[in-house]
Amino acid sequence: MKINRRDFIKKTVTAGVFLGVSPIIKSLTLPSNSYKIVIKNGTVLTDSKWGNPYIGITNEGKIQLTYKPILGDIEIDATNKIVSPGFIDILADNSANPNITYSIFEKYKLTDGVTTALQMHGGYHKVSEYYNDFKNKKHYTNYGISTKVMNVRNSISSLSGRYKAVEKCLNEGALGVSHSIEYQPTPYSELLEYAKLAKKYSRPLFLHLRYSSKEKEIEGVIEAINIAKDTGVHVHIDHLNSTGGTFNMPKALELISSARESGHSLTTCVYPYSYWATYLHSKRYGEGWRERYNLDYNDLVIVGTGERLTKSSFYNYRKGYGRLAAVPEGTMPFDETVDLALQHDFCMIGSDGGIESSSKANNHPRGAGCFSTAVNHALKIGLPLEKIIEKITTLPQSLIAGAMPLRGKIANNYIADITIFDKDKINGTATIANPNQFSDGIDTVIVNGEIAYQNKNLIAKNGMPIRY
Repeated sequence: MKINRRDFIKKTVTAGVFLGVSPIIKSLTLPSNSYKIVIKNGTVLTDSKWGNPYIGITNEGKIQLTYKPILGDIEIDATNKIVSPGFIDILADNSANPNITYSIFEKYKLTDGVTTALQMHGGYHKVSEYYNDFKNKKHYTNYGISTKVMNVRNSISSLSGRYKAVEKCLNEGALGVSHSIEYQPTPYSELLEYAKLAKKYSRPLFLHLRYSSKEKEIEGVIEAINIAKDTGVHVHIDHLNSTGGTFNMPKALELISSARESGHSLTTCVYPYSYWATYLHSKRYGEGWRERYNLDYNDLVIVGTGERLTKSSFYNYRKGYGRLAAVPEGTMPFDETVDLALQHDFCMIGSDGGIESSSKANNHPRGAGCFSTAVNHALKIGLPLEKIIEKITTLPQSLIAGAMPLRGKIANNYIADITIFDKDKINGTATIANPNQFSDGIDTVIVNGEIAYQNKNLIAKNGMPIRY
Protein backbone atom coordinates (compact mmCIF):
# COMPACT_ATOMS: atom_id res chain seq x y z
CA MET A 1 0.00 0.00 0.00
CA LYS A 2 1.36 3.46 -0.91
CA ILE A 3 0.90 6.47 1.41
CA ASN A 4 1.97 9.96 0.39
CA ARG A 5 3.35 11.20 3.70
CA ARG A 6 3.84 14.87 2.76
CA ASP A 7 0.28 15.19 1.45
CA PHE A 8 -1.00 13.52 4.60
CA ILE A 9 0.91 15.94 6.83
CA LYS A 10 -0.21 18.99 4.87
CA LYS A 11 -3.84 17.94 5.12
CA THR A 12 -3.53 17.11 8.81
CA VAL A 13 -1.84 20.41 9.66
CA THR A 14 -4.48 22.37 7.77
CA ALA A 15 -7.30 20.51 9.49
CA GLY A 16 -5.65 20.90 12.90
CA VAL A 17 -5.23 24.68 12.58
CA PHE A 18 -8.82 24.99 11.44
CA LEU A 19 -9.99 23.05 14.51
CA GLY A 20 -7.61 24.82 16.87
CA VAL A 21 -5.60 21.69 17.77
CA SER A 22 -2.10 22.99 16.93
CA PRO A 23 0.15 21.70 19.80
CA ILE A 24 0.10 18.00 18.78
CA ILE A 25 0.48 18.72 15.07
CA LYS A 26 4.10 19.85 15.53
CA SER A 27 5.14 16.26 16.18
CA LEU A 28 4.08 15.37 12.62
CA THR A 29 6.50 17.81 10.99
CA LEU A 30 8.50 15.94 8.32
CA PRO A 31 11.92 15.03 9.78
CA SER A 32 15.19 15.82 8.01
CA ASN A 33 15.87 12.10 7.44
CA SER A 34 12.80 11.49 5.27
CA TYR A 35 13.12 9.40 2.09
CA LYS A 36 11.43 9.16 -1.27
CA ILE A 37 10.30 5.60 -0.44
CA VAL A 38 10.35 3.72 2.85
CA ILE A 39 9.76 -0.04 3.14
CA LYS A 40 8.87 -1.16 6.63
CA ASN A 41 7.90 -4.35 8.50
CA GLY A 42 9.33 -6.65 5.83
CA THR A 43 11.63 -9.63 6.31
CA VAL A 44 14.86 -8.59 4.65
CA LEU A 45 17.85 -10.64 3.49
CA THR A 46 21.08 -8.70 4.00
CA ASP A 47 24.47 -10.43 3.78
CA SER A 48 22.77 -13.85 3.94
CA LYS A 49 21.05 -12.95 7.22
CA TRP A 50 17.41 -12.20 7.92
CA GLY A 51 16.29 -9.07 9.70
CA ASN A 52 13.55 -6.44 9.83
CA PRO A 53 15.23 -3.11 9.13
CA TYR A 54 13.56 -0.09 7.64
CA ILE A 55 14.69 0.43 4.06
CA GLY A 56 14.94 4.04 3.00
CA ILE A 57 15.30 4.86 -0.69
CA THR A 58 16.90 8.22 -1.41
CA ASN A 59 16.06 10.64 -4.19
CA GLU A 60 19.12 9.26 -5.98
CA GLY A 61 17.65 5.74 -5.87
CA LYS A 62 20.10 4.41 -3.26
CA ILE A 63 19.36 2.18 -0.26
CA GLN A 64 19.82 3.18 3.38
CA LEU A 65 19.14 0.66 6.14
CA THR A 66 18.22 1.50 9.71
CA TYR A 67 16.41 -0.03 12.65
CA LYS A 68 15.10 3.37 13.71
CA PRO A 69 11.69 4.48 12.36
CA ILE A 70 11.92 6.72 9.31
CA LEU A 71 9.39 8.47 7.09
CA GLY A 72 9.09 8.72 3.36
CA ASP A 73 7.00 10.34 0.66
CA ILE A 74 5.76 6.85 -0.11
CA GLU A 75 5.61 4.11 2.48
CA ILE A 76 5.27 0.43 1.66
CA ASP A 77 4.08 -1.83 4.46
CA ALA A 78 5.73 -5.19 3.76
CA THR A 79 4.25 -7.03 6.74
CA ASN A 80 4.45 -10.82 6.15
CA LYS A 81 6.40 -10.21 2.94
CA ILE A 82 9.96 -10.98 1.88
CA VAL A 83 12.02 -7.99 0.76
CA SER A 84 14.65 -9.29 -1.64
CA PRO A 85 17.18 -7.81 -4.01
CA GLY A 86 15.62 -7.58 -7.45
CA PHE A 87 15.88 -10.84 -9.37
CA ILE A 88 18.57 -10.96 -12.08
CA ASP A 89 18.03 -13.04 -15.21
CA ILE A 90 21.39 -13.74 -16.85
CA LEU A 91 19.84 -15.94 -19.53
CA ALA A 92 17.02 -13.75 -20.75
CA ASP A 93 16.33 -14.25 -24.46
CA ASN A 94 14.95 -11.62 -26.78
CA SER A 95 17.40 -11.60 -29.67
CA ALA A 96 15.06 -12.43 -32.56
CA ASN A 97 13.41 -9.02 -33.06
CA PRO A 98 14.19 -6.88 -30.00
CA ASN A 99 13.35 -3.47 -31.46
CA ILE A 100 9.73 -4.53 -31.80
CA THR A 101 9.35 -6.92 -28.86
CA TYR A 102 11.54 -5.47 -26.10
CA SER A 103 8.70 -3.81 -24.15
CA ILE A 104 6.58 -6.99 -24.08
CA PHE A 105 9.65 -9.02 -23.18
CA GLU A 106 10.56 -6.71 -20.28
CA LYS A 107 6.98 -6.51 -19.04
CA TYR A 108 6.83 -10.24 -18.35
CA LYS A 109 10.27 -10.19 -16.74
CA LEU A 110 9.24 -7.36 -14.42
CA THR A 111 6.00 -9.06 -13.37
CA ASP A 112 8.06 -12.12 -12.45
CA GLY A 113 10.14 -10.03 -10.05
CA VAL A 114 13.07 -9.45 -12.43
CA THR A 115 14.73 -6.04 -12.24
CA THR A 116 17.66 -6.83 -14.56
CA ALA A 117 17.29 -8.91 -17.74
CA LEU A 118 20.65 -9.73 -19.35
CA GLN A 119 20.91 -11.53 -22.67
CA MET A 120 24.02 -13.58 -21.99
CA HIS A 121 22.91 -16.61 -24.02
CA GLY A 122 22.38 -14.69 -27.24
CA GLY A 123 22.71 -10.93 -27.32
CA TYR A 124 23.85 -9.09 -30.44
CA HIS A 125 26.88 -8.73 -32.69
CA LYS A 126 26.88 -4.91 -32.98
CA VAL A 127 27.08 -3.75 -29.41
CA SER A 128 27.35 0.02 -29.76
CA GLU A 129 24.51 0.02 -32.26
CA TYR A 130 22.33 -1.94 -29.84
CA TYR A 131 22.96 0.26 -26.80
CA ASN A 132 22.74 3.50 -28.78
CA ASP A 133 19.39 2.46 -30.19
CA PHE A 134 17.95 1.24 -26.91
CA LYS A 135 19.04 4.21 -24.80
CA ASN A 136 16.32 6.27 -26.48
CA LYS A 137 13.61 3.85 -25.38
CA LYS A 138 11.90 3.51 -21.99
CA HIS A 139 12.57 0.22 -20.22
CA TYR A 140 10.72 -1.71 -17.52
CA THR A 141 13.93 -3.47 -16.45
CA ASN A 142 17.65 -2.92 -16.59
CA TYR A 143 19.04 -4.49 -19.74
CA GLY A 144 22.32 -5.66 -21.27
CA ILE A 145 23.78 -7.98 -23.90
CA SER A 146 26.70 -10.25 -24.65
CA THR A 147 28.46 -10.75 -27.97
CA LYS A 148 26.43 -13.20 -30.04
CA VAL A 149 29.04 -15.29 -31.83
CA MET A 150 26.42 -17.06 -33.94
CA ASN A 151 25.58 -13.74 -35.62
CA VAL A 152 29.26 -12.92 -36.07
CA ARG A 153 29.92 -16.26 -37.77
CA ASN A 154 26.85 -15.89 -39.99
CA SER A 155 28.01 -12.52 -41.27
CA ILE A 156 31.82 -12.93 -41.47
CA SER A 157 33.56 -15.82 -43.23
CA SER A 158 37.21 -15.28 -42.24
CA LEU A 159 38.48 -16.32 -38.84
CA SER A 160 40.52 -13.15 -38.41
CA GLY A 161 37.47 -11.06 -39.25
CA ARG A 162 35.38 -12.93 -36.70
CA TYR A 163 37.93 -12.43 -33.95
CA LYS A 164 38.18 -8.72 -34.72
CA ALA A 165 34.39 -8.41 -34.61
CA VAL A 166 34.16 -10.15 -31.24
CA GLU A 167 36.92 -7.98 -29.79
CA LYS A 168 35.19 -4.89 -31.14
CA CYS A 169 32.03 -5.89 -29.26
CA LEU A 170 34.00 -6.33 -26.05
CA ASN A 171 35.63 -2.93 -26.56
CA GLU A 172 32.18 -1.45 -26.98
CA GLY A 173 31.01 -2.78 -23.61
CA ALA A 174 29.56 -6.24 -24.25
CA LEU A 175 28.97 -8.13 -21.00
CA GLY A 176 30.60 -11.30 -22.29
CA VAL A 177 30.89 -13.71 -25.20
CA SER A 178 28.14 -16.22 -25.93
CA HIS A 179 27.95 -19.14 -28.31
CA SER A 180 25.63 -22.09 -28.96
CA ILE A 181 27.73 -24.86 -30.45
CA GLU A 182 24.93 -27.41 -30.63
CA TYR A 183 23.07 -25.13 -33.03
CA GLN A 184 26.18 -23.87 -34.83
CA PRO A 185 28.97 -26.47 -34.53
CA THR A 186 32.35 -24.77 -34.27
CA PRO A 187 35.91 -26.18 -34.19
CA TYR A 188 37.54 -26.29 -30.78
CA SER A 189 40.47 -24.18 -31.98
CA GLU A 190 38.07 -21.39 -32.94
CA LEU A 191 36.24 -21.63 -29.61
CA LEU A 192 39.54 -21.17 -27.80
CA GLU A 193 40.12 -17.86 -29.58
CA TYR A 194 36.72 -16.52 -28.47
CA ALA A 195 37.48 -17.72 -24.94
CA LYS A 196 40.89 -15.98 -24.97
CA LEU A 197 39.25 -12.72 -26.00
CA ALA A 198 36.71 -13.00 -23.19
CA LYS A 199 39.55 -13.70 -20.75
CA LYS A 200 41.54 -10.71 -22.07
CA TYR A 201 38.65 -8.41 -21.19
CA SER A 202 37.78 -10.21 -17.92
CA ARG A 203 34.37 -11.22 -19.24
CA PRO A 204 32.66 -14.64 -19.02
CA LEU A 205 32.13 -17.09 -21.87
CA PHE A 206 28.53 -18.32 -21.89
CA LEU A 207 28.29 -21.67 -23.63
CA HIS A 208 25.36 -23.73 -24.88
CA LEU A 209 27.07 -27.11 -25.05
CA ARG A 210 27.71 -29.17 -28.17
CA TYR A 211 25.63 -32.24 -27.35
CA SER A 212 22.23 -32.98 -25.84
CA SER A 213 21.98 -36.74 -26.36
CA LYS A 214 22.28 -39.26 -23.55
CA GLU A 215 25.35 -40.84 -25.12
CA LYS A 216 27.34 -37.66 -25.80
CA GLU A 217 26.16 -34.90 -23.47
CA ILE A 218 29.00 -35.46 -20.99
CA GLU A 219 31.49 -34.89 -23.81
CA GLY A 220 30.07 -31.38 -24.05
CA VAL A 221 30.61 -30.78 -20.33
CA ILE A 222 34.20 -31.99 -20.62
CA GLU A 223 34.77 -29.68 -23.59
CA ALA A 224 33.53 -26.68 -21.58
CA ILE A 225 35.84 -27.61 -18.69
CA ASN A 226 38.77 -27.94 -21.10
CA ILE A 227 38.11 -24.44 -22.44
CA ALA A 228 38.29 -23.08 -18.89
CA LYS A 229 41.50 -25.03 -18.27
CA ASP A 230 43.16 -24.05 -21.56
CA THR A 231 42.40 -20.32 -21.40
CA GLY A 232 41.64 -19.40 -17.79
CA VAL A 233 38.34 -17.85 -18.85
CA HIS A 234 35.25 -18.10 -16.66
CA VAL A 235 32.92 -20.52 -18.45
CA HIS A 236 29.22 -20.44 -17.67
CA ILE A 237 27.37 -23.53 -18.92
CA ASP A 238 23.88 -22.58 -20.05
CA HIS A 239 20.82 -24.48 -18.73
CA LEU A 240 22.58 -27.66 -17.63
CA ASN A 241 19.29 -29.47 -17.08
CA SER A 242 18.46 -29.36 -20.79
CA THR A 243 21.96 -29.50 -22.29
CA GLY A 244 24.73 -31.44 -20.58
CA GLY A 245 22.98 -32.94 -17.59
CA THR A 246 19.60 -34.06 -18.88
CA PHE A 247 20.45 -37.75 -18.64
CA ASN A 248 23.67 -37.71 -16.61
CA MET A 249 23.29 -34.87 -14.13
CA PRO A 250 25.26 -36.48 -11.25
CA LYS A 251 28.25 -37.02 -13.53
CA ALA A 252 28.02 -33.51 -14.99
CA LEU A 253 27.94 -31.96 -11.51
CA GLU A 254 30.81 -34.14 -10.35
CA LEU A 255 32.97 -33.02 -13.29
CA ILE A 256 32.21 -29.33 -12.72
CA SER A 257 32.83 -29.63 -8.97
CA SER A 258 36.17 -31.34 -9.55
CA ALA A 259 37.27 -28.70 -12.06
CA ARG A 260 36.37 -25.91 -9.63
CA GLU A 261 38.28 -27.62 -6.83
CA SER A 262 41.29 -27.65 -9.16
CA GLY A 263 41.06 -23.88 -9.48
CA HIS A 264 39.17 -23.52 -12.75
CA SER A 265 36.36 -21.00 -13.04
CA LEU A 266 32.99 -22.49 -13.98
CA THR A 267 29.34 -21.94 -13.12
CA THR A 268 26.06 -23.15 -14.53
CA CYS A 269 22.34 -22.50 -14.34
CA VAL A 270 19.03 -24.35 -14.64
CA TYR A 271 15.43 -23.35 -15.21
CA PRO A 272 12.71 -24.83 -12.94
CA TYR A 273 10.74 -26.79 -15.52
CA SER A 274 10.76 -30.48 -16.34
CA TYR A 275 10.49 -29.94 -20.09
CA TRP A 276 12.36 -28.03 -22.74
CA ALA A 277 11.17 -26.33 -25.91
CA THR A 278 13.04 -25.20 -28.98
CA TYR A 279 12.41 -24.19 -32.57
CA LEU A 280 11.39 -26.93 -34.96
CA HIS A 281 13.82 -25.72 -37.62
CA SER A 282 16.80 -26.14 -35.24
CA LYS A 283 19.42 -28.89 -35.36
CA ARG A 284 18.04 -30.35 -32.13
CA TYR A 285 15.06 -31.58 -34.13
CA GLY A 286 17.32 -32.86 -36.90
CA GLU A 287 17.62 -36.45 -38.07
CA GLY A 288 17.50 -38.99 -35.24
CA TRP A 289 15.76 -36.72 -32.70
CA ARG A 290 13.14 -39.33 -31.80
CA GLU A 291 15.82 -41.85 -30.90
CA ARG A 292 17.96 -39.27 -29.05
CA TYR A 293 15.14 -38.19 -26.75
CA ASN A 294 12.90 -41.27 -26.85
CA LEU A 295 10.02 -39.14 -28.14
CA ASP A 296 7.66 -39.20 -31.10
CA TYR A 297 5.85 -36.61 -33.22
CA ASN A 298 2.67 -36.56 -31.14
CA ASP A 299 4.69 -35.89 -27.96
CA LEU A 300 5.41 -32.38 -29.23
CA VAL A 301 3.11 -29.41 -28.54
CA ILE A 302 3.22 -25.97 -30.15
CA VAL A 303 3.74 -23.39 -27.41
CA GLY A 304 1.03 -20.74 -27.31
CA THR A 305 -1.65 -22.82 -29.01
CA GLY A 306 -1.43 -26.29 -27.44
CA GLU A 307 -1.53 -27.91 -30.88
CA ARG A 308 -0.22 -31.48 -30.72
CA LEU A 309 1.90 -32.38 -33.72
CA THR A 310 1.63 -35.21 -36.21
CA LYS A 311 4.32 -36.45 -38.56
CA SER A 312 2.83 -34.34 -41.33
CA SER A 313 2.55 -31.12 -39.32
CA PHE A 314 6.04 -31.64 -37.87
CA TYR A 315 7.61 -31.61 -41.32
CA ASN A 316 5.43 -28.72 -42.47
CA TYR A 317 6.60 -26.61 -39.54
CA ARG A 318 10.21 -27.72 -40.12
CA LYS A 319 10.08 -26.00 -43.51
CA GLY A 320 9.35 -22.68 -41.86
CA TYR A 321 11.14 -20.62 -39.23
CA GLY A 322 10.51 -19.70 -35.62
CA ARG A 323 7.88 -22.24 -34.52
CA LEU A 324 8.58 -23.40 -30.96
CA ALA A 325 7.58 -26.89 -29.85
CA ALA A 326 7.69 -28.25 -26.29
CA VAL A 327 8.40 -31.79 -25.19
CA PRO A 328 6.22 -33.43 -22.50
CA GLU A 329 6.42 -32.47 -18.83
CA GLY A 330 8.67 -34.90 -17.02
CA THR A 331 11.08 -35.31 -19.94
CA MET A 332 13.68 -33.87 -17.56
CA PRO A 333 12.55 -35.30 -14.19
CA PHE A 334 13.10 -32.78 -11.41
CA ASP A 335 14.60 -35.28 -8.99
CA GLU A 336 17.17 -36.35 -11.59
CA THR A 337 18.10 -32.90 -12.94
CA VAL A 338 17.12 -29.54 -11.42
CA ASP A 339 16.84 -30.69 -7.81
CA LEU A 340 20.35 -32.14 -7.88
CA ALA A 341 21.88 -29.07 -9.51
CA LEU A 342 20.28 -26.65 -7.03
CA GLN A 343 22.19 -28.29 -4.16
CA HIS A 344 25.43 -26.83 -5.55
CA ASP A 345 26.60 -23.29 -4.85
CA PHE A 346 27.88 -22.87 -8.42
CA CYS A 347 24.40 -23.39 -9.88
CA MET A 348 22.01 -20.46 -10.27
CA ILE A 349 18.73 -19.78 -12.08
CA GLY A 350 18.53 -18.51 -15.67
CA SER A 351 15.35 -18.46 -17.71
CA ASP A 352 16.66 -19.08 -21.24
CA GLY A 353 13.44 -17.41 -22.31
CA GLY A 354 11.42 -14.33 -23.07
CA ILE A 355 7.90 -13.45 -24.19
CA GLU A 356 7.87 -11.84 -27.64
CA SER A 357 4.23 -11.22 -28.51
CA SER A 358 1.28 -9.80 -26.63
CA SER A 359 -1.15 -12.72 -26.85
CA LYS A 360 -0.30 -16.39 -26.23
CA ALA A 361 3.27 -16.01 -27.39
CA ASN A 362 5.09 -18.87 -29.06
CA ASN A 363 7.61 -18.82 -26.19
CA HIS A 364 8.34 -21.26 -23.34
CA PRO A 365 6.44 -20.34 -20.13
CA ARG A 366 9.81 -19.76 -18.45
CA GLY A 367 9.87 -16.43 -20.30
CA ALA A 368 7.15 -15.17 -17.94
CA GLY A 369 7.26 -17.37 -14.85
CA CYS A 370 10.80 -18.66 -14.33
CA PHE A 371 11.78 -16.87 -11.13
CA SER A 372 8.53 -17.14 -9.22
CA THR A 373 8.39 -20.80 -10.19
CA ALA A 374 12.00 -21.25 -9.04
CA VAL A 375 11.31 -19.81 -5.58
CA ASN A 376 8.17 -21.90 -5.23
CA HIS A 377 9.90 -25.09 -6.35
CA ALA A 378 12.96 -24.53 -4.17
CA LEU A 379 10.82 -24.17 -1.07
CA LYS A 380 8.91 -27.33 -1.98
CA ILE A 381 12.11 -29.38 -2.09
CA GLY A 382 13.38 -27.91 1.17
CA LEU A 383 16.00 -25.51 -0.14
CA PRO A 384 16.34 -22.61 2.34
CA LEU A 385 14.77 -19.39 1.11
CA GLU A 386 18.05 -17.49 1.46
CA LYS A 387 19.75 -20.04 -0.84
CA ILE A 388 17.30 -19.66 -3.70
CA ILE A 389 17.37 -15.88 -3.32
CA GLU A 390 21.16 -15.94 -3.67
CA LYS A 391 20.78 -18.03 -6.83
CA ILE A 392 18.59 -15.35 -8.42
CA THR A 393 20.39 -12.25 -7.12
CA THR A 394 23.97 -12.25 -5.80
CA LEU A 395 25.24 -15.24 -7.82
CA PRO A 396 24.08 -13.89 -11.20
CA GLN A 397 25.40 -10.44 -10.26
CA SER A 398 28.82 -11.92 -9.53
CA LEU A 399 29.21 -12.95 -13.18
CA ILE A 400 28.76 -9.35 -14.36
CA ALA A 401 30.02 -7.60 -11.23
CA GLY A 402 32.31 -5.21 -13.06
CA ALA A 403 29.37 -3.75 -15.00
CA MET A 404 26.89 -3.70 -12.11
CA PRO A 405 28.93 -3.25 -8.92
CA LEU A 406 26.19 -1.88 -6.67
CA ARG A 407 23.35 -4.25 -7.50
CA GLY A 408 22.30 -7.71 -6.33
CA LYS A 409 22.18 -6.92 -2.61
CA ILE A 410 20.15 -4.94 -0.13
CA ALA A 411 22.90 -2.92 1.50
CA ASN A 412 23.74 0.68 2.29
CA ASN A 413 24.39 2.80 -0.80
CA TYR A 414 23.44 0.01 -3.19
CA ILE A 415 21.08 0.83 -6.04
CA ALA A 416 17.47 0.17 -5.07
CA ASP A 417 16.51 -2.76 -7.29
CA ILE A 418 14.08 -4.55 -4.96
CA THR A 419 11.43 -7.25 -5.22
CA ILE A 420 8.82 -7.72 -2.48
CA PHE A 421 6.96 -11.01 -2.51
CA ASP A 422 4.79 -13.34 -0.47
CA LYS A 423 6.72 -16.59 0.00
CA ASP A 424 3.49 -18.52 0.55
CA LYS A 425 1.92 -17.33 -2.70
CA ILE A 426 4.79 -16.81 -5.12
CA ASN A 427 4.56 -19.02 -8.21
CA GLY A 428 4.57 -18.77 -11.97
CA THR A 429 1.21 -19.11 -13.70
CA ALA A 430 2.40 -19.25 -17.31
CA THR A 431 1.54 -22.46 -19.20
CA ILE A 432 2.40 -24.06 -22.53
CA ALA A 433 -1.06 -23.22 -23.88
CA ASN A 434 -0.90 -19.63 -22.55
CA PRO A 435 2.55 -18.36 -21.58
CA ASN A 436 1.39 -14.73 -21.30
CA GLN A 437 0.52 -14.60 -17.61
CA PHE A 438 1.81 -12.55 -14.69
CA SER A 439 3.27 -14.48 -11.77
CA ASP A 440 1.49 -14.79 -8.44
CA GLY A 441 2.83 -13.48 -5.16
CA ILE A 442 4.90 -10.58 -6.53
CA ASP A 443 3.75 -7.59 -4.48
CA THR A 444 6.06 -4.76 -5.57
CA VAL A 445 9.07 -4.36 -7.85
CA ILE A 446 11.33 -1.31 -7.55
CA VAL A 447 13.80 -0.52 -10.34
CA ASN A 448 16.52 2.09 -9.79
CA GLY A 449 14.62 3.53 -6.85
CA GLU A 450 11.22 3.86 -8.55
CA ILE A 451 8.16 1.63 -8.14
CA ALA A 452 7.81 -0.11 -11.49
CA TYR A 453 5.18 -2.72 -10.63
CA GLN A 454 2.76 -3.08 -7.74
CA ASN A 455 -0.38 -5.10 -7.04
CA LYS A 456 -0.53 -6.46 -10.62
CA ASN A 457 -0.23 -2.95 -12.08
CA LEU A 458 2.57 -1.75 -14.35
CA ILE A 459 3.55 1.68 -13.06
CA ALA A 460 6.81 3.03 -14.47
CA LYS A 461 9.64 2.36 -16.91
CA ASN A 462 12.88 3.16 -15.11
CA GLY A 463 15.34 0.55 -16.42
CA MET A 464 18.94 1.44 -17.20
CA PRO A 465 21.62 -0.10 -19.45
CA ILE A 466 24.10 -2.53 -17.93
CA ARG A 467 27.34 -2.20 -19.90
CA TYR A 468 31.08 -2.19 -19.42
